[in-house]
Amino acid sequence: MTTYTLHLPRDARPGDPTALDESELVKDAFSWGAFFFTFLWFFYHRLWLAGIGVLIVVFAFGGLMAVLDVHPLAGSIAQALLQALIGLEANSLRRWTLARRGLPMVDAVTAEDQDEAEARAFARWLEAKPSALPRNPAPSAVLSTPRRPEPVIGLFPDAERPR
Repeated sequence: MTTYTLHLPRDARPGDPTALDESELVKDAFSWGAFFFTFLWFFYHRLWLAGIGVLIVVFAFGGLMAVLDVHPLAGSIAQALLQALIGLEANSLRRWTLARRGLPMVDAVTAEDQDEAEARAFARWLEAKPSALPRNPAPSAVLSTPRRPEPVIGLFPDAERPR
């Protein structure tokens, strides 16, 4: 089972079917496309800043390997490890870019494939009730009440209670 994250516009209200038109579903797993095609995968997904950053890192890493005169086998292994890191972090960079564009993560679902994940996420979104939060909530008394410090274990003399 794989986890997928659902990204919707900031102003979307739970249960609103029109918000699903702009939704994005992102798989939380290793990205083979990003592993093999690096910055091209980022550009395909319209992740321009991340793609340019990865492009610069890949070329700088190759230049560094040439300047240091690394053995070709060691350079290939290092390049493969860099590609693996890109594959591991590609979907996280995609989620970061979506949040920057105003599509924060609103839900996470677990499913066998993307179609099942989409069905589950959309069903959960449509079943959700809009929250009845007041527009100007009063400050909570709980937040303004100072807490009594807990005893601290270790070398923190300021946090200890007087005896």
